[in-house]
Amino acid sequence: MNHLLRGLAANENLPPALVDRLIAVADEETADRLAVRSDLSHHQAVALAGRVEESAVRLAYEGRLAAADIDPRARPDVALALLDTGAGPAAWARRLAADPVVEHREKLAACPDLPPDVLDTLLTDPETRVVAEAALRAPAHVAARLAAHPRTEVRRAVAANDATPPSALASLLDGDGSPATHRCPAREGEPPSSDHGPAPEPFWDGLHTCAAHELIRAALHNPATPAEAVTRFADHPSRLLRWPLAARRDLTPEVYETLARDPVPGIRAELAENPAIGDDVMRALADDACHDVRRAIAGNPRVPLDVLIRLAGGTRTGTAPLPRTASASPTEIAALAASADPAVRMLAARRRDLPAGLLDALAADPDAKVAGAVASHPGLAEPRLRDLAGRHGVQVVAGIAANPDATPALLAELARRRPPACKALRAIAGHANATAPALLACLDDPEARVVAAGHPALPTQVITALVEGADHRSAEAAAANPSLPRAVMTELLPPAPAPAV
Repeated sequence: MNHLLRGLAANENLPPALVDRLIAVADEETADRLAVRSDLSHHQAVALAGRVEESAVRLAYEGRLAAADIDPRARPDVALALLDTGAGPAAWARRLAADPVVEHREKLAACPDLPPDVLDTLLTDPETRVVAEAALRAPAHVAARLAAHPRTEVRRAVAANDATPPSALASLLDGDGSPATHRCPAREGEPPSSDHGPAPEPFWDGLHTCAAHELIRAALHNPATPAEAVTRFADHPSRLLRWPLAARRDLTPEVYETLARDPVPGIRAELAENPAIGDDVMRALADDACHDVRRAIAGNPRVPLDVLIRLAGGTRTGTAPLPRTASASPTEIAALAASADPAVRMLAARRRDLPAGLLDALAADPDAKVAGAVASHPGLAEPRLRDLAGRHGVQVVAGIAANPDATPALLAELARRRPPACKALRAIAGHANATAPALLACLDDPEARVVAAGHPALPTQVITALVEGADHRSAEAAAANPSLPRAVMTELLPPAPAPAV
């Protein structure tokens, strides 16, 4: 029964009176669905929070509850949610800053725009994790002061705070991260482990981590850290400290050249995605032995077109338009579409804004993969889609079924194909143009049936039968179908409670 209540909770046509009845019997999962209903009234939100306590935080984040609805002493978790969204009064923040529960103070420290006096209180908290959480979002002048805090965990939060002044970030690297002399201390307050023995430099094995290590990584990831302060880490023994540099866009060509020779493929792949690297580095990475590196270069928005063409045949790059082809000029796209290599024509075929003539030409391509790449594109007339299906069959029918211009008649024909194309059925089941004949044909596929069960064009008697069926997923989707008759909605709900005497 609970799966049907979850479905009803998501049904956009559930009348207000039945929403009230559903609130009265809701469990936690049903309450989650109700909390995001666009038509949920304030009165209903308050009732739901009273019925299912766990829903109150979600309702607060959804903007359904106000400060007047909450007793912060009884529900500090909801009060914190309202403070986190900016809807809680400053008095609540002052009260919670002295809350005996550490988790409450820590959550408060993560809230934005706290009053200065509350922030000051949190920064003197006896629990380091509360101070660190506050430091993570502290304004520049406070972060600069905290850069000299005695606790590494707090300094690590300062290093990750993008409001921290660049000079303070640089000093954190100088004070905590000298590659030549750094040793790994045990985490403060914890006994030393075998990793923190007397042997020199146990920390720089490329994978080992500790509080001081995390501080350095945070500073290297922080875009406010000056480039000149981070460049010395490009050839550091720790891969975890070299890695953040590969994504930075403010380094010198020499640093990028060093990173392009890094022995770790993941670092080279990260670098390959970086639009700040120069053409020479891109060309070198395009010849990388690692497929992930070559794929990353293909996805770089600044990759030279000739390099992308060279990569097209031997690199799996997915089905979405690549950034470089998405920004290509009409002349460049026409040249790609005219290539003798189908892998290059595919680069053009992924564009969703092709001119009509080029779109038709690619749809007529003799290569099924090229034709299939444009099968789902809007702008193809029904005769062209039928021709596509006739020439390439099952290789393209899923794309045709997903085409927004596919007509109801074409969708019905595709749904009746034998043997059935499961991917096509699942696309048809959710298609806005699908009508009853196509949707009924989708019910034989278990996955397509779940989608079709929620389609408003499905006949009401079929929706009702699915609600009553043994397949819980389809029944839940049918209960959420806006075409479900109101009488059936009413029957699915337990009787309304009798009024109090």
